[in-house]
Amino acid sequence: MFLTECPRDAMQGWDEFIPTAKKIDYLNSLMGVGFDVLDCGSFVSPKAIPQMADSGIVLDEIDKGISNTKLSVIVANYRGAQKALEHQQVDILGFPFSISETFQHRNTNKNQEEAFEDIKKILEILETDGRTLNIYFSMAFGNPYGEVWKWSGVDYWAQRFSDIGIKNILLSDTTGTGTLEQIELLFKTLPTKYPHIDFGAHFHNKYEDSYAKLKAAYYSGCVRFDSAIKGIGGCPMAKDDLVGNMPTEQVINFMAAEKIEHSLNLLNFESAYNRAKDIFHF
Repeated sequence: MFLTECPRDAMQGWDEFIPTAKKIDYLNSLMGVGFDVLDCGSFVSPKAIPQMADSGIVLDEIDKGISNTKLSVIVANYRGAQKALEHQQVDILGFPFSISETFQHRNTNKNQEEAFEDIKKILEILETDGRTLNIYFSMAFGNPYGEVWKWSGVDYWAQRFSDIGIKNILLSDTTGTGTLEQIELLFKTLPTKYPHIDFGAHFHNKYEDSYAKLKAAYYSGCVRFDSAIKGIGGCPMAKDDLVGNMPTEQVINFMAAEKIEHSLNLLNFESAYNRAKDIFHF
């Protein structure tokens, strides 16, 4: 299993500003758990996401000596990528590309083709920089805007990104609309058609739906999952009512029940969980 913890997803829509020092302490506690990746910040407009305006300061204070966990940040345009890459701590850039044209505008103030051109420019930087680009297929399982979902629409953009050399795509159920049938279809079909792309799952869902969606994805071949403690967070640009993330504790429970090996330090996870309780008041 390849596991990404997403405190950025949890923090970005939190109404009460989280002090910078508290963010740093929380992220360093998560570094000790042993996740493959920590999605820890974003370089987007502070007017749009004020909670993440201190991402650069926070990044520079994360202790990468604690573990081998790589650090990922979100960017929504070429300029954001340039700013993020000024920080040597950054290992991975994540770019949200939406299967829904409406949401592409809402999330990045661009249409799909404009976002695609930005991604090509970012790839040119990374050819010499050596760091990694993850593409998040937002609204990969449907959307709340009345746009008809078709699997062929996801396949169309997978082909476009395959043609420019993208190697990592996270299929994102941004508003929790995905069905088990859709999950099984995409994870059984896309990796076979594009074997050089590593497809992962970035699910937003109700807490009680977690196990079924994990099982549908895992037994359809997906071994790469994003999650956030207690499922807190979601995309504040999607719609008024946020649908939470896949809860990390549910992923851990799923791996235990299905006897799936992992290398997480569960004692350190308990410590990070307690810090999350202090921040998010659950």
